[in-house]
Amino acid sequence: MITAGVDAGAKTVKVVVIKDKQIVGKALVAAGFDTKAAANQALDEALKIADVGRGDVQKVLATGVGRKEVDFAQGEVAEVTADAKGIAFLMPSVRTVVDVGAEEGRAIKVDEAGQVVDFVINQKCAAGAGTFVEAMARALGTTVEKMSELYAQSTKEVTMNAHCAVFAESELVSLIHSQAAIPDIVRAVLTVTADKVVSMMRRVGVEAEVAAFGGVALNKGFIIEVEKELNIKIAVPVGPQFVGATGVAIAAAE
Repeated sequence: MITAGVDAGAKTVKVVVIKDKQIVGKALVAAGFDTKAAANQALDEALKIADVGRGDVQKVLATGVGRKEVDFAQGEVAEVTADAKGIAFLMPSVRTVVDVGAEEGRAIKVDEAGQVVDFVINQKCAAGAGTFVEAMARALGTTVEKMSELYAQSTKEVTMNAHCAVFAESELVSLIHSQAAIPDIVRAVLTVTADKVVSMMRRVGVEAEVAAFGGVALNKGFIIEVEKELNIKIAVPVGPQFVGATGVAIAAAE
């Protein structure tokens, strides 16, 4: 059986193709201003890697903020359900997960069957999502991709009190004017993001094993800060952006 899962996020569209319980193709495309076109492009790219045609796919489901724009999907899956199914497929021993994407963060507790036990969603505060990190990177004249490298160069702890993106940017400018080193400011930014995420995780209850995914999970500094606050090791699956799409493809197979 061949199925496909589409995760239409605010910034990117991810597609995973599964054949007989094995991932055979996946693709990531920038959402841009046309989620429908991006979803079709991502599907075609993933199918090309899988070496199958659209007619070979028996079912396609979608999740994410732009899921209603995926006109070729035959149904929808809630984001938390997709996350739980995806991590259960990729890392069956994980019980607590955190998914930090561009505009939203989620902490989820799952059981051994990959079912959602409890979850918390961060919808109103940018500090617990990738947009906050991106905004701070722009204000610092760097990129999100370079923040892990800068974090590793930090030698001094700098405190940021503002958790709102607007006020945090103003505070960041003040730190620059006070001659604080850029690596130390980057560390402060990632600490603020980790604080917000950890608070969500504690609300659902942190039960080992713990995994993080979504685009922000690619930032090693963020992962280190979460690990420090919880005093626990955080696992990051290969291709952390594709966990939700994987879960949707699994749901389609079921």
